[in-house]
Amino acid sequence: MPPSVPGSWPVAESIPLLDRHDAVLLDLDGTVYRGSLPITGVPETITSVRRLGVAVRFVTNNAAKAPSAVAEHLTSLGVAADPGEVSTSAQAAARVLRQRLSAGSAVLVVGTASLAAEVRAVGLRPLTAAEASDEQAEQAAAVVQGHSPDTCWADLARACVAVRAGAYWVACNGDVTLPTERGQLPGNGAMVAALRAATSAEPEIAGKPRPPVLRTAAESAGAADPLVVGDRLDTDIAGATAAGFASLAVLSGVVTPAELLAAGPAERPRYLATDLTALQSKADELEVAPRPGWHVTAEDGVLVASSNGERDGIDLLRALCAAAWRHGTSAVRAGEEIAEAALAQLGLV
Repeated sequence: MPPSVPGSWPVAESIPLLDRHDAVLLDLDGTVYRGSLPITGVPETITSVRRLGVAVRFVTNNAAKAPSAVAEHLTSLGVAADPGEVSTSAQAAARVLRQRLSAGSAVLVVGTASLAAEVRAVGLRPLTAAEASDEQAEQAAAVVQGHSPDTCWADLARACVAVRAGAYWVACNGDVTLPTERGQLPGNGAMVAALRAATSAEPEIAGKPRPPVLRTAAESAGAADPLVVGDRLDTDIAGATAAGFASLAVLSGVVTPAELLAAGPAERPRYLATDLTALQSKADELEVAPRPGWHVTAEDGVLVASSNGERDGIDLLRALCAAAWRHGTSAVRAGEEIAEAALAQLGLV
């Protein structure tokens, strides 16, 4: 497992980031795109990564689409992708179910047709929640729940019947929100929370932060030292930690500077950047560590930041995270005007 205390990583040499890693495992929502819109500069960056001969894999907790549909969507955004390069939480959930159930077992599906197809592909019998009867729900061996914009009360009610009857419950992911061009909208985790409240049961989560999805993606790329890139600490970064991989957190999706400062050991990335275009940067420029342009000290449980002539707020955030994780405090204040402006830019004042 990667070390999580600043300074316990090997010192990053002043070399390109991708010289240190033999594959990149990319989250999608909030990292490559938001809904139907690509994040500025990301398609060009991924093209550059491929030209360097570094393997690219797309690992998503969104279980609503089949790998072929994900690849098609990426291609429409200017990111060439093959279905074999895509790993979804729906595939992970199907594998978890198959390890637990005998062939042909009935599985109540709360989600899209592509999730049902993944269940069928591993030799199980999917029953769509919208079409199953209460009697069929009571007899189902398992419930699998993945994101679908069409999930309604009736679907959750039928799943509630199945779980209360003793069905094994697997959730594709626990992401409470889903980043889109309309902002943060309810994700699968929000629906999971509703069913959890109604049943007092706890599902097994199949996608990130569980390591199998990331490890499978790394194996498919033949990678020994991949870099996981994502915008969620509790799934992407924690998943990388669980799998034993280095990670890069990007601020283009869900995570905020305040959440980074307060991150626990399992949710601390090695690298930090504004967005995915940082893959073309030097490794030492992205490291969460003390930065030469900023001076950060801990005074009575508060981190005090001052500029050494630097104005880059993201570089300040790297230095603040290193100090916060070392000293166990996320309280910050500025020691002078440049730092005050940078903290305001980061939403930390």
